[in-house]
Amino acid sequence: MRHAILSLLFCAFLAPAANAEIRGETVEYQSGDTVLKGYIAYDDAIEGKRPGVLVVHEWWGLNDYVRERARMLAELGYTALAVDMYGDGKTADHPDNAKEFATAARQNWETGKARFMKGLEVLHSHASVDPGRTAAIGYCFGGSVVLDMARAGADLDAVASFHGGLGTGNPAKPGQVKARVLVLTGAADPMVPAEQVAGFKKEMEDAGAEYRVVSYEGAKHSFTNPAADEVAQKFGMPVGYDPKADEDSWEQMKKMLEDAL
Repeated sequence: MRHAILSLLFCAFLAPAANAEIRGETVEYQSGDTVLKGYIAYDDAIEGKRPGVLVVHEWWGLNDYVRERARMLAELGYTALAVDMYGDGKTADHPDNAKEFATAARQNWETGKARFMKGLEVLHSHASVDPGRTAAIGYCFGGSVVLDMARAGADLDAVASFHGGLGTGNPAKPGQVKARVLVLTGAADPMVPAEQVAGFKKEMEDAGAEYRVVSYEGAKHSFTNPAADEVAQKFGMPVGYDPKADEDSWEQMKKMLEDAL
């Protein structure tokens, strides 16, 4: 039910940006013994190779929201692959299940990294992609994932985290971060408090990383997701949609991708 509501809200929100040339399709691949079900989107009217962008889902899993974000990137001229970090394309309808899935993924981080890197391999192998120009973006859980991949020295030109957690048990070492880093966070997000933001800034400075943090006054967790208000009402979670922060954060990401790719 939640996914149906999310899809209706988000599709209505994005209707003016519809592009008949955008192709989107499920792509199956495997990491270890696990079958992963990602979603790739690209504009088949564009000739030649273009940059690729990995998109990592919220803790709900690879649902309609992250598919639409992949399509939005395709409308900008990128090929975007929404990766499956949970396996078999599974999604959650309740915060308890989402927390269980996300916690398991974080506790088995070597497996998570392998799934991310397999997604990167799939993206690079797509006929439309120039593998020398690649970025990754993520939302909430996914935002933490892309930051951890940047910390680990993944060969990415840029990463952007939308309302993702900024703490880590494995801080970046000097010279290890290859990607430009953009963090887009809500100043009223209790899941990413001010001290965590300050700690992240120090970590990036100590590592010599090229980074930028944009904090949105009054914005809560999940501020980019039009379904966040419904989730807050239904489950009592401290989340909320902020259309101004959503729009500006997307523009900030666009500018970074243009500069980096």
